[in-house]
Amino acid sequence: MSPKTDTKKSTKTSGEGFTAEEKAAMKARAQEMKAEARAGKDRAEGEKAILAAIGAMKEPDRSMAKRLHEIVTAAAPSLMPKTWYGMPAYANADGKVICFFQAAGKFNTRYATFGFQHDANLDEGNMWANSFALMKLTAAEEARISTLVKKAVSES
Repeated sequence: MSPKTDTKKSTKTSGEGFTAEEKAAMKARAQEMKAEARAGKDRAEGEKAILAAIGAMKEPDRSMAKRLHEIVTAAAPSLMPKTWYGMPAYANADGKVICFFQAAGKFNTRYATFGFQHDANLDEGNMWANSFALMKLTAAEEARISTLVKKAVSES
C-alpha cells in the first residue's frame, strides 16, 4: 500500500458492481422522479424535499448544505429547489438541474462537492471547472459560489 492511503473504508472491491451507496442513490432518484411527476413544478414541495434531505445529513454536511441552500436561493431565486439522487439540487424552468450539492457522507468521501450540470452557463473558452470540492464554507467560498450560481443562470 502507498503511504497516502485513504483512511475512509471503501465499500466496493473490483468486479462487484454498484456499491450500496450507489444503489441507494439510484433508488432515491427513481423515487424523486415519481414525486416530481405527482407534484409538477411545486416550489413548496421542492423546498420540503430539500430540507428533509438536509435534515437527514450528518454534520458537517448538514450545516454546509443548509448554508448552500441559502446562498443558491438568494443568488438565483428563479431556480426550483428539488432533490436529485437524494441530494439538494436546483433546476431551471425546464426542470433541468443547474447546480447540486453532494454530501461527503453520501459516498464516504473526504470532501463534499458543489457542482454544475451542462445547462449551467459557465463556459470559459475550451475548459472550465464544473465541480468543486468543499471542506468547509468561509466567506470567500460563499462569495465565489454566489457568483458562479448567478453566472450559471445568466443568459450569456
